[in-house]
Amino acid sequence: MPHSRLSVVYLSPGAGGMYCGSCLSDNMLARALGRVGCDVTLVPLYTPTLTDEPNASIQQVFFGGLSVYLREKIPLVRRLPNAITRPLDAPWLLRLLGRRSIKTDASQLGELTLSMVRGEAGHQTEEIVRLVDWLKTQPRPDVINIGSLLVAGCVPALKRELGVPIIVTLQGDDQFLDALLPPYRDEALAELRRIARDVDGFIVHSRFYAEAMATHFEIPRERIHVVPLGLSLEDFDAPPPVSGRALAPGPPASPAAATATPPAASAVPLTVGYLARICPAKGLHMLVDAFLRLRRMPGMAAVRLRVAGWLGASDQAYFDGLKSRVAAAAGPDALQYDGAVDRAGKLAFLRGVDVLSVPTTMAEPKGRYVLEALAAGVPVVQPRHGAFPEMLEQTGGGVLFEQGDLAALADALYGLLSDPVRRKELGEQGRRGVREHHTDERSAQATLEVYRRVMA
Repeated sequence: MPHSRLSVVYLSPGAGGMYCGSCLSDNMLARALGRVGCDVTLVPLYTPTLTDEPNASIQQVFFGGLSVYLREKIPLVRRLPNAITRPLDAPWLLRLLGRRSIKTDASQLGELTLSMVRGEAGHQTEEIVRLVDWLKTQPRPDVINIGSLLVAGCVPALKRELGVPIIVTLQGDDQFLDALLPPYRDEALAELRRIARDVDGFIVHSRFYAEAMATHFEIPRERIHVVPLGLSLEDFDAPPPVSGRALAPGPPASPAAATATPPAASAVPLTVGYLARICPAKGLHMLVDAFLRLRRMPGMAAVRLRVAGWLGASDQAYFDGLKSRVAAAAGPDALQYDGAVDRAGKLAFLRGVDVLSVPTTMAEPKGRYVLEALAAGVPVVQPRHGAFPEMLEQTGGGVLFEQGDLAALADALYGLLSDPVRRKELGEQGRRGVREHHTDERSAQATLEVYRRVMA
């Protein structure tokens, strides 16, 4: 007998007008769960979620970023009636503020983060009451899924008032937490470990992150479930990028490069791609270093670097410095910035690069951009840490290098760019691997199994 449809409430933190991998994944999962047997209510927290697919979230925002911030900073606001503070959570206002870069720098948000994770003992008690009261007006969910432990201060109230299992998806929570200044970091970590004891189950997207979070938040490993990160692939099924693009030869830069066979010249330039948030943690500065080395290798004198991703005001000087460095060493046309691309822009970007690399300095818990590149038939070069070894072991489609080894990164890029046959083989292998292991339906089915297991 088939199972009845589950009712799921999914609480997804918005990222203040930024294309955020967690928001994209939450939205994708909500839509896919609807196709495999769930009725999902996707509820945005802080700000409306920005997605590159049809947005599945409701129009109402809870824990609105502006009201939460003012409640923390101005004691008078905490005593104002809801009728006065409620307009602060209007989605149009939060979208406007998001375009003006709401602060998401963890080092500046210690007090607010600590207050949020303290839940009813913090300064956002009214926001928790409002969320619980609203949920009581909706059909009772079978399970509540929260998209981050950092917003799980409401867990005790939800369990007490609704009495349903609660699952938390961990998607980089430790990275934000570790960026807090002392003493907020240690106090927030203690609160989150306390909250974790009340959570019925956790979802992560890699074995690496399961082990790391079991230690970090003191969670029994058996309560952490690994679910494959998924993509909706309908518009990724266009033909892969044309292989075999190359440029005029240049002088060799290393013994390894000098022994390789230079590619034939062509009018279409070879292009290295970077598709992620522009910030030091994602390692764009390392890619720039490797790119400038690459241009001194045989046949790579005019190779280009193409960059796409969200750029916050706090990282503008960082990016400007990198652009100036590339322009001084390789000319003003060597680096192209496509901005924060939407869905169509992302697909066009991937069809215009020959290899993609996001050499993160932090251990990436999921790496959505790797799957997107592979889904488009673009091979990747990634550091041997975080989730990347698992992803490439499972899907193929890429080359690993030791994190921090710029010469190894440059040589790996050269190895793919100078060998169009291997580049095409890896791209096709990655394309097949994503379709076998990382579709949205596969992710939704695995998530549904976790829901049923926790409910049982």
